Amino acid sequence: MSLVDTPDAFDKLAADLPDGVNVFQALGELLRHQPQVTIVKLAGMARGGGAEFVTAADMAFAAIGRAGIGQIEALMGIVPGGGGTQYLAGRIGRNRALEAVLGADLYDAETAERYGWVNRAVPADELDDIVDRLARNIAVLPDGVIAAAKRAIVPDDLAEGLLREHNAWAGQIVRPAAERLIRSGLAHGAQTRDGERDLENLLRALAG
Repeated sequence: MSLVDTPDAFDKLAADLPDGVNVFQALGELLRHQPQVTIVKLAGMARGGGAEFVTAADMAFAAIGRAGIGQIEALMGIVPGGGGTQYLAGRIGRNRALEAVLGADLYDAETAERYGWVNRAVPADELDDIVDRLARNIAVLPDGVIAAAKRAIVPDDLAEGLLREHNAWAGQIVRPAAERLIRSGLAHGAQTRDGERDLENLLRALAG
């Protein structure tokens, strides 16, 4: 959100990016194309860029009663700009991606599992054991199996979609409505601990 005051904050990083992606998308793409298997254990709230990071990973497991995930950007007058629109559509389908992006709600672990946003919703006290067991099982596979599986189950080529997403995001963030909503959100504590706990309602109140 602070980009509204420091729009050039990532210029230095952007200079080294591959063509066709912004700095936020580049992080997601770096994660998506790792040779290792990437697994997220989600035991808290992941919104906006945090949600995009979760969705870019190969797998994600969410703690029931503790995890929440959502794309909140629409409440700030923008759209996800770090791969979220593309990763979501691939995971949960276009109709549910539109629901998540435009509805801008926080989804609990069970709903996220039902939608396909995460692999599984698991009891919070079992999250570590379940993910650690999976990671250990993967780690002892014979040489070449992980690489072969990742070559066979290749990530979608999202180059065109990421460009469309960036253009949509860049076109919205310069609009007066987005600047007003973002500044108002910051002024009302959107990036404080208390504000983060009920971020959707805080921003909805400002948008209304």
